[in-house]
Amino acid sequence: MKGNKRTLAAVTAALSLLLCSCSSASDTATPHTVTLIAKSTQTEFWLSVFAGAEAAATEYNLDLNIIGPNTEEDYEAQNQMVAQAVEAGTDALVFSAIHYDNNAAAIDAAAQQGVKIVAIDSNVDSQAVSTYIGTDNYAAGQMAAQAALDRVEGQLHVGIINYDISSANGQERERGAVETFTRSGRAQVVSVINTLAEAHIAQTDTTALLTQHPEINVLLAFNEPTSVGAAKAIENRDDADNIFLVGFDSNVSTVDGLQNGTVDALIVQNPYAMGYLGVESAYKLLTGQSKDVTHTVDTSTQIVDRDNLFSMDSQKALFTFEQRGKSS
Repeated sequence: MKGNKRTLAAVTAALSLLLCSCSSASDTATPHTVTLIAKSTQTEFWLSVFAGAEAAATEYNLDLNIIGPNTEEDYEAQNQMVAQAVEAGTDALVFSAIHYDNNAAAIDAAAQQGVKIVAIDSNVDSQAVSTYIGTDNYAAGQMAAQAALDRVEGQLHVGIINYDISSANGQERERGAVETFTRSGRAQVVSVINTLAEAHIAQTDTTALLTQHPEINVLLAFNEPTSVGAAKAIENRDDADNIFLVGFDSNVSTVDGLQNGTVDALIVQNPYAMGYLGVESAYKLLTGQSKDVTHTVDTSTQIVDRDNLFSMDSQKALFTFEQRGKSS
């Protein structure tokens, strides 16, 4: 009996030591570090991406760093940020490329150091990317063109306001739109311009485009800053009612434009999902769950116009950051 008591006491002590040891290891375990490198840190689109990313980081106990350049054209700054993140010991990068080609070497170098790579919003020319999460940009371009074709009668004379010519998502949107217009047989793409992804510059360039081509009766703008700029350019014209504008993403200015008539339709993406799923995928890659990470994830995209502006689905799409971001 005494022997049994000693054995029981020894087992109890051993279990207690094991539990303490496991608890101590768990308490002191360092969370994985994930760095999200965006194209910008200023627009409502990116604020919504960040809200989703932060929600996922909280859920999966990740140390999340969010950085980005001052402008959406500075791919060199992005490359420096990649190198600095790797040097600082990041375990994974969630990356939106400004330049499909010129960001590739920095991403390849990071992957060679064992860093996991997730691309969101805009892809990069690197085999190291484990998954791309974002809009089907060709289909979004088709959607933008079809929105005009379905709502404007007669011949369409189209101007396209695109952003950086080296950004993969903008070029795919342009290709989808141009091919859709061409197939329609009643639309002519009069001019395509590439401008800086800054609203005031896009406004100036749109004004110049409309002055040079007064026959334009349809404008497509392919991201948030260019859409804001195009809307402001139209506001200042006497023939504003004769120009049909399809923009991208959600901004207070363009949503107001839907109500006052300067914007006719918005192609609204799901940036919150891009941020959330991007960080979630990084977590899975870092914790041996690579089989659960698909190569491409198409986040939802929808058309919002004056007819459906106040529907529940449209309000959720337009105000993702306010509804989800502030509660995360």
